[in-house]
Amino acid sequence: MNRLWQLFVIWGVMVGTATGLTAVVFSAIVSTRWFTEQRGLVVGILTASNATGQLAFLPLAALLEAHYGWRAALAPTLIGLAAVGVILFMVERPYDLGLVPYGERGRPIPPAPAKPVFGATLSALNKASGSLTFWVLAGTFFVCGLSTNGLVQTHFISLCADFGVASVTAASMLAIIGLCDFIGTIGSGWLSDRYDNRALLFVYYGLRGLSLVALAQSSFSLYGLSLFSVFYGLDWVATVPPTVRLTAQKFTREKTGIVFGWVFSAHMVGAAVAAYGAGFSRAYWETYLPAFYVAGVACLGAAAIVWLVGARPTPVPALAAE
Repeated sequence: MNRLWQLFVIWGVMVGTATGLTAVVFSAIVSTRWFTEQRGLVVGILTASNATGQLAFLPLAALLEAHYGWRAALAPTLIGLAAVGVILFMVERPYDLGLVPYGERGRPIPPAPAKPVFGATLSALNKASGSLTFWVLAGTFFVCGLSTNGLVQTHFISLCADFGVASVTAASMLAIIGLCDFIGTIGSGWLSDRYDNRALLFVYYGLRGLSLVALAQSSFSLYGLSLFSVFYGLDWVATVPPTVRLTAQKFTREKTGIVFGWVFSAHMVGAAVAAYGAGFSRAYWETYLPAFYVAGVACLGAAAIVWLVGARPTPVPALAAE
């Protein structure tokens, strides 16, 4: 790339589209198709590895960029992408092996005939949009993206630079977030199999909001950043397992992937708003801090509205009938 428009097309459109087609939504699909018991734990493991993998590359990328330029920093990611080609040889469903999902008994049931992709997707959205649960999950996930990918993952290194923190040190803090996320998200998956998922989301969003406000008020010392990285990292994507479980409970196994895909799209819209909003704040007010305060308050609001999800979710009839 040597022109700004190329950055928008290649990095913004192409990479953005590709990442939207993979990772978190696949975690929901795989866990729902293959597991009935321990589903939350499986979502936690898959989601934690996704987020931790992203953040684990950052210190190495920062080191390569500092010594060899930004093009060299992409090399580890390209190698990793080539390695995951093994996914092409994985089995789609338990039925393909004559099995039932883990935790179930009985004979394997073949999946219903597939409908045209776009028609099924829009139909699921149309029917799910009549449910308050869908809008609560989408709204809280909008805040999730607003307070993670779009804000911290995008602007954290630049924020630290404003306070004199070296980029390699800031990237190392993101790596700590990734390490703690691995522990926190797997733990969240385990908890989501056993406790009220609304209560878990209330705690996760509430603590995340407080941590972002505390960061904005800190002195950005090494001790303070380390403490934030551990505390915030435990909560980085811990919201995913409870959200997937609530989606599966409300919209049935076969529809979980599509409906959660729409919920996750709200997450990425929130990330886009935060990415642009924080950049706007830095450009016009010469500080990122207002964006962190806004994200913190939004998280506290998300913690409050999760209680609007029914205590005992039941399938939406129109979706369950398909």
